Amino acid sequence: MTGRNLVNEICAKLPGAEKSDPWGGGHDAWKVHGKMFACIGSKGDGVSVKCPDIETAGVLIDAGAAIRAPYFHKSWVRLEWDAPEDELRHRIAVSYDIIRASLTKKLQASLPQREDN
Repeated sequence: MTGRNLVNEICAKLPGAEKSDPWGGGHDAWKVHGKMFACIGSKGDGVSVKCPDIETAGVLIDAGAAIRAPYFHKSWVRLEWDAPEDELRHRIAVSYDIIRASLTKKLQASLPQREDN
């Protein structure tokens, strides 16, 4: 399974996740209630995800586990397709949880609990 297909499969299983192409040109932007938690660029060379903070993003970048996500805030990183599958799953889940937690309590309550995928 290609990296793009794997990431799309992981994201599609998350409660309330929806895929769109907001900028056109072949982006896969995964959102929950309109807020993005994962994005595959039109070049399809990796997936960008949100980290809890800039420091965590920096640690991942310094460790060589990720690179700075172009066009995104410094708290976002891009994972390359050759990242281990369990790392992709973990980072996508963390990003989803961060974004989900930023939703109103009412919107959060409207979503089923996340199962590990």
